[in-house]
Amino acid sequence: MIKIKKFLIILISITGFMMANDAENKKAVFAAGCFWGVESTFQQMDGVKSTTVGYIGGKVKNPSYELVCTGLTGHAEAVEIEYNPNEVSFEKLLDTFFELHDPTTLNRQGPDIGTQYRSAAYFSNDDEKQIIESKINALNESGKFKSRIVTEIEAISDFYNAEDYHQDYYKKRGIDGCAI
Repeated sequence: MIKIKKFLIILISITGFMMANDAENKKAVFAAGCFWGVESTFQQMDGVKSTTVGYIGGKVKNPSYELVCTGLTGHAEAVEIEYNPNEVSFEKLLDTFFELHDPTTLNRQGPDIGTQYRSAAYFSNDDEKQIIESKINALNESGKFKSRIVTEIEAISDFYNAEDYHQDYYKKRGIDGCAI
């Protein structure tokens, strides 16, 4: 009986530790043009636990890719990132976001044109909003870009997962990623 109690105590402790670590994960959402390349970039970062491509910021519930592509729904193609803040900070994710696209082009990234390809960083609390605003101000003052940053700063709203064939698009096709 004592051995069983010790085993149960160890099992409960390990389970509790694992659950506590899962509870530490946070989510961030970024829109930087076509979500395939954005997802691929974030998937390669240490501390990123999972990514989901989808749509955010629009007027239609559960939009389809075809509907979002019309530009009429108001959604942006975006990536929801689940990450462990003990391994990667929100600031590091934000730095990567600004490195992987041109945040000075309005409603466009490369050949993709339309409001669904806009640059947007989403926040879940006032601290994240302040971090985004400070980063944009610092980048604008640094002269890194020839034009001012047009990235929208929005509160995280309803995020709708894109269709299954969009998830892990590059992995499914054996592609490492793309230059956005």
